[in-house]
Formats: sequence, structure tokens, C-alpha cells
Amino acid sequence: MIAIGFDLDMTLADTREGIAAAFDRLSAETGVPIDSAAVVSRLGPPLETELAHWFPAEDVPAVAARYREFYGEVAVPATVPMPGAAAAVDAVRARGGRVVVVTAKNQRDAEATVRFLGLNVDHVVGALYGAAKGRAIGEHRATVYTGDHVADVDAARAAGARSVGVATGPFDSEALLAYGADIVLPDLRVFPETLTELINPGSASRQ
Repeated sequence: MIAIGFDLDMTLADTREGIAAAFDRLSAETGVPIDSAAVVSRLGPPLETELAHWFPAEDVPAVAARYREFYGEVAVPATVPMPGAAAAVDAVRARGGRVVVVTAKNQRDAEATVRFLGLNVDHVVGALYGAAKGRAIGEHRATVYTGDHVADVDAARAAGARSVGVATGPFDSEALLAYGADIVLPDLRVFPETLTELINPGSASRQ
């Protein structure tokens, strides 16, 4: 049985509005000015990495904990699926495959986001970023990992999986190809027609 891995934020889920709202609330609570537009322009790395742009290092753990306390209330309801997300997941399922979401988002909020969007996935693994995702991708025997960030290419490489870049996040198609993604798509709407090449490498030319 095939297994395909997906990143979450800006791959399957458009979390920009929700994350911006959560950072705006954090700013209001702490009195620290935060440019939420800048925050959502670079989604991908762990929350603590972003918070370090705005708070002293010693404050980051407590601020991150507070953010996660209200994320489900503020951000999840404002999340929408990325174009083609449901169809991409359904295309894998239609071939008898399994879908695994591996994300830097914490486990609780990752599961809540997937559930809210109604995505028919088999497993959700949270709190992993970059090459560290490779462990989960490998454990679930995913042969392909799809994401919008160059760190997702690292994740696929670490697992010995093929990497599919989608140019829906902070990196455009040229940047993802230059970094070494095996296949680059403009978005997930063309994922179903690319699935044959992903399952049987060599059946179609590189995009």
C-alpha cells in the first residue's frame, strides 16, 4: 500500500488568517508590537523560532505556551483548506493509499486543524521540523513527502522519500527546484494528475 506524506500549514491548510489573529491577540496581551503580516509571510519553522523575532529568548517558552492556550479558539476556526487540498488527499485514498500529515505545529493543534478541515488522513504527527520530520515519514513508510518549504525537501531527503514542492508558501517554484525538490507544482490542484508519476517514477517527465 502506498503512503504519501504532506506538510500542513500552507500545504494542506491556509492558516494565515488564523495565525495572524493569534499573533495579534498575543501582541495585545503582552503589549509587544508584532507585525502579523510579516509573521504569516514566513510560515514553516516552529513557533518558537518566530517568537524569537519579537521576544527575548528567556520569555519565549512562556509566550509560546500562552499562544498555544488560545490557538484552538482563535486560529483553527479561521483556517481554510488550500486549493486542491481535499482532492489531493482523496486522490491518494482512491488508489488505496494512506495519507500522513507531518508538521511543525504541535500535536493537539495539528489534529484539531485537520479535523476542522475534514481532511480524510490516516495519521497526524506534530512538533517536527525539517530533517527531523524524516523519522516520522520513514516510520509511516511514506515514499513521497509534499510541502511548501525548503525544509520539507530536507524532510523528504532524511526519509529517503521523493520530495514534492508546492509553490504556495514562502518559496516560489524556482527556489524549490533550485533547492532540489524532485517535482514542483504550482499548488495541489494539479496533484492528482501527478500521482501516477509519484507512485511510478519515470512514468512522466520531471515537472
